[in-house]
Amino acid sequence: MEVALRNDLLPILQQLQSERHVDRHVLVEAVRSAIESAARKSFSHPGELTIEIDEETFEIRATEIKEVTDHASDSRLQVSLEDAVKIKRDAQLGDRIQVPTTLHGFGRIATQTARQVIIQRIRDAEREQLYDEMKQREGELVTCTVKRVQRGNVIVELGRAEGILPYREQSPRENYAPGNRIRAYILSVDKSSRGPQIVLSRSSPEFVRGLFESEVPELHDGTIEIKAIAREAGNRTKIAVVSHDANVDPVGACVGMKGTRVRSIVDELSGEKIDIVRWSTDPVELVRNALSPAEITSIAVEKETGIVKAVVPRGQLSLAIGKKGQNARLASKLTRLQIDISTAEGPEGSTATTEPAEVEQKEHETVVPETDDDSSIGRNVGEEQSEVGDESRSAEAGHEDSVSGGADEGVETVVEGAVNDLDKADEDAAPPET
Repeated sequence: MEVALRNDLLPILQQLQSERHVDRHVLVEAVRSAIESAARKSFSHPGELTIEIDEETFEIRATEIKEVTDHASDSRLQVSLEDAVKIKRDAQLGDRIQVPTTLHGFGRIATQTARQVIIQRIRDAEREQLYDEMKQREGELVTCTVKRVQRGNVIVELGRAEGILPYREQSPRENYAPGNRIRAYILSVDKSSRGPQIVLSRSSPEFVRGLFESEVPELHDGTIEIKAIAREAGNRTKIAVVSHDANVDPVGACVGMKGTRVRSIVDELSGEKIDIVRWSTDPVELVRNALSPAEITSIAVEKETGIVKAVVPRGQLSLAIGKKGQNARLASKLTRLQIDISTAEGPEGSTATTEPAEVEQKEHETVVPETDDDSSIGRNVGEEQSEVGDESRSAEAGHEDSVSGGADEGVETVVEGAVNDLDKADEDAAPPET
């Protein structure tokens, strides 16, 4: 028997498909499974019931598997040969065929169970669709709104999803309050039973990369490239850039006219200092640039150990090393080389040694140097360096509780009830307006 859903119920299902971004096939399968579950609980006999729904018209066809006999002594499980050939012309005694049946009104418990089945299926489909959508955006910058702060972790709204900015991925310079709009880098998207787990970061070097790519058109179109980034979030960042066009200065392009481009990035980072240096395939030149703004007297690379020996004037030692060794440490991470800094007085003078960047795993180090040839070093190291900034359910099945009623009314009660339950659940989950 085919049962057409009431005309005013079709728009409800179509609206459900549109508002919740659920695929039509998934929605139809959820309704079919729920109706089949409710019908099985409401039937007083254990027949093999099958429900089919047309995805275009939403027409429901209910059938039971019955055995063909001479005389149907039990109409619940058997069908006479005379009636069987009307359904299937080549039916024979002993065959098991699908016989159309009538859907009765569903019992209260069966109806509630069916609602829960629909809700669960729709929730699962929403979570899967949302995961696929956010997984594609992994590695992007997003703008989000702070929803709440829990034990140092910041929960943010990302459209239909929620993300978390863990304490370890925050900048020490920043504080967050509900309602704040912030930008963050999507660090990872993983599946969970409650939906996609979206982890954001504002301390990753990739966050700085994304900010520069959004501010500098030359980075976006590939004219210039960020080759390496070393960052200590909240304090200082060093980036090395290279130009693939001899007429474009990579450092100047990142700084912008009167520092406008880099200034907006520094403001986004709450005053974190940024050093922009020119990349070179020559390790000596690269280390010289990376140690800026300090002046370097001489640099040599030990062939046996690969350690880079940098000699600076006595008055420049503290500048080369930086506060708490920060400048030398970031230079080592940027170049992925161990750097030994000493003064011009020789062995008796002061020295400082940094370990290669690979040793410290706390920072999100990026980019392995490639072999692009960039021999042009046009500007003085002190001029190339730009330092800006100072401050910085599944439902449980119930017992049978059958109540008679019309077929259309039972189906509609299930679907309409599920839609209402979904809407109510969303309203209850929404935070109160302030």
